[in-house]
Amino acid sequence: MDNIIMTMRTIPTSYTERQRLRQLAHDFVNTKSLQPPVSLTELEMLAKELMNAHQLDDSLRDWLMVELHNGVWMPMVAKIPHERRLLLLPKCLRDSSRCEGEIDDLGLLCHRCGRCVIPDLQTQADRHGMLSMVAEGFTSVIELIRQHVVDAVVGVSCLDSLEKAFPLLVSHAVPGIAVALNDGGCKDTHVDTDYVEKILPELNEETMTLLNYDTVREKVDEWFTAENLAQVLTPAIDTTTQASLEWMLCGGSRWRPFLLAAVYAAITKPRPLAFPDEVMRAAVAVECFHKASLVHDDIQDNDLERYGQPTVHARYGQAMAINIGDLLLGDGYRLLASLPNKELLGVIANAHVSLCLGQGAELAWQRGQDITIDEVLQIFRQKTVPAFEVALSLGILCAGGDKLTARVLHNYSEALGIAYQLEDDLDDISDEHTDKPSAVHALRMQHPDASDDDIKNKVSALAEDYHTRALASLSEIDSFELKRLLFQATEKILGK
Repeated sequence: MDNIIMTMRTIPTSYTERQRLRQLAHDFVNTKSLQPPVSLTELEMLAKELMNAHQLDDSLRDWLMVELHNGVWMPMVAKIPHERRLLLLPKCLRDSSRCEGEIDDLGLLCHRCGRCVIPDLQTQADRHGMLSMVAEGFTSVIELIRQHVVDAVVGVSCLDSLEKAFPLLVSHAVPGIAVALNDGGCKDTHVDTDYVEKILPELNEETMTLLNYDTVREKVDEWFTAENLAQVLTPAIDTTTQASLEWMLCGGSRWRPFLLAAVYAAITKPRPLAFPDEVMRAAVAVECFHKASLVHDDIQDNDLERYGQPTVHARYGQAMAINIGDLLLGDGYRLLASLPNKELLGVIANAHVSLCLGQGAELAWQRGQDITIDEVLQIFRQKTVPAFEVALSLGILCAGGDKLTARVLHNYSEALGIAYQLEDDLDDISDEHTDKPSAVHALRMQHPDASDDDIKNKVSALAEDYHTRALASLSEIDSFELKRLLFQATEKILGK
């Protein structure tokens, strides 16, 4: 997640000042063309700009970041029906000396005795058809989001808890409003109840239903069943074709076909969710190219196991494996050639050339063994980046997307691909004799006296930098669903 540390947690002392600054923050957001979600890096930059413009004390930064976040998200939350929203309240709002409620692992079971503000706020939520719960932290809320019980949250919490919650909210692109408590101490706290009550009924005439990307994933999985692949791949009538079908069916996350389908859905917003045959064939083609590259890569790297089983060449021999990989390449090009949009072929061909150049650079390194970190990053650009960009580009083309979106996603793919490979390189920290040109190896050559921890920290910092660049590149996207998808995908791909 963005390397932002929220350390200065001053809260405006008076209600009048808090309301003034809230209005200031929301008016400031309205002067910008901001599409949620926004990263913590972007929020920090906005807070600094606001503070400089109005000579505000830097100790207010964290509180202002929360209110700027609210200003960005408020219009979107207002589009989500009340029954899809959750009001989350902290247990510390209760009157600890007179509370009659029980506390268990899930939170506070409020008896609504009226001795604190909790029952009043829950009653307000009930009137609007919202769910409500009294619990600490946003972890449970994230699970409700994942299970599609709710789509948005209005959460009340202390700034300390919001420091932990913000990375979760940002990485999952959760539509949400956060209201900071007016004090800390985790006992008998207070909140501006009228501010919360003003937020709860907000509802735009134009409501929206968020796209369920789990459903997209299920659709993609259906494309990679034996039954469907038998319809679109070369018929499995001999050893080569049967082996290629089996290889397409086994292992892997299938991130590439998922991203293609998800980008298409995010741009076109089909209701109900459905995909034309063109999207299915393009997605299968993308996986054909990926699986072919793995067959050839395993031969060149002499890897004997993948997905917990023998690699194709370990099972069939190198000559047969090369032929199986070539068949998959041919199937991929055949599928794309059958589609009306011929631009798809050009995108794949360019990615194919780039991957070969990157693999060539890697093989050349194995003969010389000297490499710099810049050369390693260039290999990543040629080998790993096209794997992500081609899926996103084909999704855009299938959806009739524009060139601006394609340009933005080129920058995003480059940063994401490099961050992904750097994260993968961290596994090489303990390997003194890695046979691949990794960032770890290059930095060891550059800093021969550095410890494993020093090298790990350098690679981690570099990976975090490219992670931040990936999210920052999305600021130009004006599609909420597409931006939301890519925020979520970034965290899942990088294992955050």
